[in-house]
Amino acid sequence: MRVLVVGAGAIGGYFGGRLLQAGRDITFLVRPRRAAELASTGLVIKSPNGDVTLPNPPVVQADTLKEKFDVVLLSCKAFDLDDAIKSFAPAVGPNTSIIPLLNGMLHLNALDEKFAYERVLGGLCAIAATLNEAREVVQLQPMQSLTFGERDGKMTDRVRAITEIFAGGKFGSVASENILQEMWEKWVFLASLAASTSLMRSSVGNILAAPGGRDFLLGILDECSAIAKAGGYAPRAPFLERATGMLTTEGSQLTASMFRDIKAGAKVEADHVIGDLIVRGDAAKIPVPKLRTAYTHLKAYEKERG
Repeated sequence: MRVLVVGAGAIGGYFGGRLLQAGRDITFLVRPRRAAELASTGLVIKSPNGDVTLPNPPVVQADTLKEKFDVVLLSCKAFDLDDAIKSFAPAVGPNTSIIPLLNGMLHLNALDEKFAYERVLGGLCAIAATLNEAREVVQLQPMQSLTFGERDGKMTDRVRAITEIFAGGKFGSVASENILQEMWEKWVFLASLAASTSLMRSSVGNILAAPGGRDFLLGILDECSAIAKAGGYAPRAPFLERATGMLTTEGSQLTASMFRDIKAGAKVEADHVIGDLIVRGDAAKIPVPKLRTAYTHLKAYEKERG
């Protein structure tokens, strides 16, 4: 089974690298700069789960991509989705499965429109990783998982086949029969964390230590959960218990990658992660004052950034 990993940054580089390390048939679709880096130093992963250097990983660039692949693993940011779709479109054949690892749900509409519903699975990952100054993939914490599945909940032959391929990566891959529920729950937590830490420009622990901090964090979680419920995916009790625990741990240094992007002056997924929730909340007539404040803050940041 041939797998095309779109990008070799922190997410694509880590999961694709682990699969390549396991001997799977992996090709990275990259831009010229990244192709030159990989040719020079290889794909380097620094991780609590084991370091590895993979010399000369197979790469292809958009202007030379012609072959079809069995699986496309899509790990770009939402603001790069349109360009990514154009770049990997030639690799999609009648039997190709696309597994997007983007946050939120809005990307499914774009992928369905371009490639058709039946080619697009649901997917999500849990990992804290970044590219350092040496352009190495650095995993910040041992936590790692990649979950995927048919959006209608069926356990199909293609899901079983992909499961066998991904198992070799030893990164906690899971074939889910309830992938949309899991995607919604990740979105609820991510949006709560991103909205809070980005707006307050600080960690969960520091927000909790501030007057009204706990109420704000839990209020954001309540708003996001209400939107998910209105969409037919009410967060389950075990998830809410975990999410509440993570958002109320005193002294926690937890922040969202969106906040770290703001600190670095980088682009953020304001519309995809926060804005789309507000749109859905408005449609369901759910008041979301805290989300609105966070969204205004993010859009002001985007305006200032230019």
